[in-house]
Amino acid sequence: MIVGIPKEIKNNENRVSLTPAGAHELVQRGHTVYVQHTAGINSGFSDEEYEKVGARILPTIEDVYAIADMIIKVKEPIECEYNLIRKGQLVFTYFHFACDKELTEAMMRSGSVCLAYETVTDRQGGLPLLIPMSEVAGRMSTQEGARFLEKPQGGRGILLGGVPGVKPAKVLVLGGGIVGTSAALMAAGLGADVTICDISLPRLRQLSEFMPKNVKTLFSSGHNIEQELPVTDLVIGAVLIPGAKAPHLITRPMLKLMKKGTVLVDVAIDQGGCFETSHPTTHADPIYEVDGIIHYCVANIPGAVPCTSTLALTNATLPYAVKLADLGWEKACESDPGLKNGLNIVDGKIVFPAVAEAFGWKI
Repeated sequence: MIVGIPKEIKNNENRVSLTPAGAHELVQRGHTVYVQHTAGINSGFSDEEYEKVGARILPTIEDVYAIADMIIKVKEPIECEYNLIRKGQLVFTYFHFACDKELTEAMMRSGSVCLAYETVTDRQGGLPLLIPMSEVAGRMSTQEGARFLEKPQGGRGILLGGVPGVKPAKVLVLGGGIVGTSAALMAAGLGADVTICDISLPRLRQLSEFMPKNVKTLFSSGHNIEQELPVTDLVIGAVLIPGAKAPHLITRPMLKLMKKGTVLVDVAIDQGGCFETSHPTTHADPIYEVDGIIHYCVANIPGAVPCTSTLALTNATLPYAVKLADLGWEKACESDPGLKNGLNIVDGKIVFPAVAEAFGWKI
């Protein structure tokens, strides 16, 4: 199979979808790998490193899309890429269709096969291609939240861990999955007073067993969240419904319950955001203010640490990319029901129910 690796062009997206080691694996199995010039440079990989393992370098993104049977990316295609994707071409990447109608309709028009990282499942029903980036995003959500709590950044001027004689900041984490757990552990490690919420009592029991003593668990309900907001300095939204739009756990009226300069970090922004007042931002312009509350809603948080993120992501995606290249998407999905769950759009039709439901469409 001919595999194409275009350079990511979303704002401040510095990751690359395949490392030289990954390219070597595909080439050794008889596949041809084309990499766009400088695609890996921001993750620390030069064109020469790809060429040494047998990959070929192409000068433009148009060249890569034109020649490849399978495109492997990190982030969803943006508008200038829509017309480069052709009928029958397999695109393997994060899509997050449920919160982007324009992208969904463009991919339907293209007639391509859209296989989304975020809905591929493993035998236990987990999301193996979301986990590594969720771990990065969770850790970074605390790191960025701490940064924007600083007064020069617009925050309340609170040090997350406090100092002897001064109480630490209070952090509220909404969601006890991979993102929320990673965020809570990072915040706890910095010395914050952390509360983590979830609707699953079994998950809360698990969290209470291994979390540090400065992390408390709380059942996630509207009432409980409202009770926490007046005394919270940093809220991290880490709610996920696989492939579907995230629910709004904090509404606009609830902002008035918080102190001015409180920071909201919405890690669920790729799925529409879990705060009503959220809208996507970029690393170049990461925050905005609503009713005195700082919102951080960067849609590709791990893109800021590409040397870590690229390695973590490709560790997870490469076995699936190899299977797709070896067998073709149809046979690969027949042999692996979890990979089949990654199919979102095939030949102009939505095949993933949660995406159709997000727009009120029927499959």
